[in-house]
Amino acid sequence: MRTIGLLTMLLLALVVPIALGQPVTTADTQGKSVFRKANCIGCHKWDGSGGGGYGGDALSLRRTQLGQEQIVMIVQCGRPGTGMPYHLRGAYDDPNKPCYGMDRQQIGGHIPPEPTIYLRADDIKAVVAYVVDNIKGKGETTHAGCIAFWGAGSRVCNVYQDTGHEAAKPGG
Repeated sequence: MRTIGLLTMLLLALVVPIALGQPVTTADTQGKSVFRKANCIGCHKWDGSGGGGYGGDALSLRRTQLGQEQIVMIVQCGRPGTGMPYHLRGAYDDPNKPCYGMDRQQIGGHIPPEPTIYLRADDIKAVVAYVVDNIKGKGETTHAGCIAFWGAGSRVCNVYQDTGHEAAKPGG
């Protein structure tokens, strides 16, 4: 019985994005996994909407105007002077690294925080592709998007569920 439930959840995770016109790819799966593993959710929230989080007031990935190369740089190097950590091992240790052309000595007290985990180049590529393809410019968070991220039956998604009832209007 438990196996059937797991199979159903797996099928829903594959079917919901396809039903929404978003084919599921291995890159999407890997990118979402890195998004969770690197704790992007802690600050940017699961849907990338940003706002207050454990790491502070993170920027919205849904509304960002940054291009893919700029997002890669930020994931690799963090954002100096902010709470956005760098994820490239040795990012500021080697003067040949691409982090804003600075090493630890040059960046001084503005060095971004160290990450909870470092990411390999393919993980950085995957998480940036996930953000660009599935979060950036997607507008408001939807129930279907929540189900695609968390899976069917997640209570997290209840707040996005359209009940079909409008709230009573005063005087009406």
